[in-house]
Amino acid sequence: MVFKEETLESDYVFRGKLINVRVDKVTSVNGTSMREIVEHPGGVVMVALKPDGKVTMEKQYRKPMDGVMFELPAGKLDPGEKPEAAAARELKEETGYTAKNIRYLTKCYTSCGYSTEILYAYLCTGLSAGETDLDDNEAIDTEEYKINDLVNMVMSGEINDAKTQIAILMVKRMIDNGELDDYLW
Repeated sequence: MVFKEETLESDYVFRGKLINVRVDKVTSVNGTSMREIVEHPGGVVMVALKPDGKVTMEKQYRKPMDGVMFELPAGKLDPGEKPEAAAARELKEETGYTAKNIRYLTKCYTSCGYSTEILYAYLCTGLSAGETDLDDNEAIDTEEYKINDLVNMVMSGEINDAKTQIAILMVKRMIDNGELDDYLW
């Protein structure tokens, strides 16, 4: 039987622009325990798929990893913003593309052991090119890759960003199953 923990006390130890950190005292199987929880507003990740089978990818430096990450376009939800609206906004800001079709793929909990963050994945098709509108503190390079090449990069460990891995593999499976034949453009 799964034991449901009840919160006895909560104490915020950090409040920031992007995240808050709280420590909860909870009931546990053997009495009480402490849980450190990162509150995050959630975000979106987009697979921008063109008719030629190419997907727009990004390279940008990520301080927590102290290196350049290879990932799909993504971004955080603004307060009160619906995930699909965030997907359209972030796609335009980071790639310049406007999508005629935005299809929900899945949601995933980035690290359910300590974070409230939920990421919503979308497939974006019917793309129209435009100008990017990066945040003042963003430096992003975009490149296009065939979906099959991206799958190989996921499987070889070259792509190690979890949200990117999940979304690429989902879209590849949909393509292979013929689920996108009438949807792409």
